[in-house]
Amino acid sequence: MTVLFGIDRLIADPALRAPLVGKRVALVAHPASVTQDLVHSLDALAAMPEVTLSAAFGPQHGLKGDKQDNMVETADFHDPDHGIPVFSLYGEVRRPSAAMIDHADVFLFDLQDLGCRIYTFVTTLLYLLEAVSGTGKAVWVLDRPNPAGRPVEGTTLRSGHESFVGAGPMPMRHGLTLGEMGRWFIDHFGLDVDYRVIAMEGWAPEAGPGFGWPESRVWINPSPNAASLNMARAYAGTVMLEGATLSEGRGTTRPLEVLFGAPDVAARDVLAQMQRLAPAWLAGCGLRECWFEPTFHKHAHQACSALMIHAEGPFYDHRAFRPWRLQALAFKAIRQLYPDYPLWRDFPYEYVTDRLAIDVINGGPALREWVDDHAALPGDLDALARPDEAAWSEETARYRLY
Repeated sequence: MTVLFGIDRLIADPALRAPLVGKRVALVAHPASVTQDLVHSLDALAAMPEVTLSAAFGPQHGLKGDKQDNMVETADFHDPDHGIPVFSLYGEVRRPSAAMIDHADVFLFDLQDLGCRIYTFVTTLLYLLEAVSGTGKAVWVLDRPNPAGRPVEGTTLRSGHESFVGAGPMPMRHGLTLGEMGRWFIDHFGLDVDYRVIAMEGWAPEAGPGFGWPESRVWINPSPNAASLNMARAYAGTVMLEGATLSEGRGTTRPLEVLFGAPDVAARDVLAQMQRLAPAWLAGCGLRECWFEPTFHKHAHQACSALMIHAEGPFYDHRAFRPWRLQALAFKAIRQLYPDYPLWRDFPYEYVTDRLAIDVINGGPALREWVDDHAALPGDLDALARPDEAAWSEETARYRLY
């Protein structure tokens, strides 16, 4: 069955576009912002005579998706094809300025997300809603799938740990689309926004084999290292490697699809220790010992022993796969096998300088403390996460559109 994303429905239905007539329209987009025919949303909207495009906005990695690593900023520029300014929301500012907001009456938000709190597009949506709140202007989310589907996993971000990778008190794997998340943001933060979701048609997040990603649509990288559906499924776990000295596979062709890579860690031993500690946490995917040599980033030009995740094909069990726990277990096994290993990376992460990166990523220190506590067992981490997961699922059920 063909699934129509929000942009497809907007382009196909003049009645949906009617409220845009006479309004200045801005688009928030990136390389995956395309129609079912692979036309970029900016070009598709520009071809609609009743739509007056006045500006565009690019999130982290840029409108063109050309910025490879984190904390690589994008400059504003002028689009020569459409004759409009393109403002960066990952450059001099993260939040749209009043001057930027003045360029449009309606903001169309068309970003493909990964369903993970730390993926910054969800924070960009909140910042846009906050900037528009009280102005009388409108935000429309042109909804797209959550490729990780509905499962919820991880501890809730703790108060005081908000950041650009932590928009609010949600778990790591949130289970919502961005259209649904916007509805929660407005209620939770008490925002005054003329908000609309152009919902998808035919999206079935619980249906196999895609379980969130429809087979009728090709995968396009929403950011340079989000290269596959396998990565999207694993990301709520593997993103934690950005806070570790272990390689997440940047500088290879399969970044963020490995549990770790390092020249001084034996993957086979780590896997065996994981199986001893919590075999149930390895369910839902295949794990394969492999080697890689990054061309840049951590451990560049060194042979790294690694574990590759295969949350795909016959190995994938949507309900059983729990990437946050799987990654936590890998950390725990390494800590037990190599007690003095310098596991945690100490550097400014997304411009936060007063906390370890792993704590910024997890929205608090609980996971790191569990890993480093020799006496802590898998059941202890479960006891921390399960109440948060249940509370989030209950709180957000009413915001679901599908």
